[in-house]
Amino acid sequence: MRVHVLFFGRLKEIVGSATDLAEIAPGARVEDLFALYSRRFPLLADLRPAIAPSLNQEFAAWHAPLSPDDEVAFLPPVSGGSGETATAEDVCELLRRPIVREQWLASFAAPSDGAVVVFEGVVRNHSRGRKVCFLEYEAYEPMAKKKMLQLASALRERFAVTRVALIHRLGRIDIGEPSILIGTSSPHRQAAFDACRHAINAFKRTVPVWKKEFFEDGSAWAEGEFLNADLPGPGEAR
Repeated sequence: MRVHVLFFGRLKEIVGSATDLAEIAPGARVEDLFALYSRRFPLLADLRPAIAPSLNQEFAAWHAPLSPDDEVAFLPPVSGGSGETATAEDVCELLRRPIVREQWLASFAAPSDGAVVVFEGVVRNHSRGRKVCFLEYEAYEPMAKKKMLQLASALRERFAVTRVALIHRLGRIDIGEPSILIGTSSPHRQAAFDACRHAINAFKRTVPVWKKEFFEDGSAWAEGEFLNADLPGPGEAR
């Protein structure tokens, strides 16, 4: 049977392609598919402890069975839920243009809200003792959007916030530009602060987005956190 295979970040460079079609025996599992590629690209086998597989845009176990025409993605650690959808007021976006804070937050708070908390992650000019010239971000976009919607819904349920904004840039981003914006609004400040802090931690653990750093003398994919299907609970300190 034939399945669709996707690779991202460093894995894409090892394999030499972002997509592939693989022929695999009926009854095969995700781990069998990965073993097929590991035999062709031995470095993949060394990286398996850090890789999270997904099946049809959901995190999957290595022993999950495969069916014809499945979409399987092998996800490296990302750079740095209870519901399925966000509300109409939530903002979950992947952008290839600059993030303009005022545009997204101009009418963000509901009339009943007394607090809006915003986190912006901006591109700095150094990493691991080297000068950074610019960054490039890529994402497994259909799965990333789905996970962002689930995260927004989970944040509203767990922290009693009114609205959530989760916005991430893709493509090239220059020094000083925002790469991510997270906003939360609530009638009271504590819920908005707690939700915003947990949102960035959960985003890095559950949304498949990767960062490549470009230096004066080369480039490298950023080492980050392992992807994980679990979202942090309200009492979880990170």
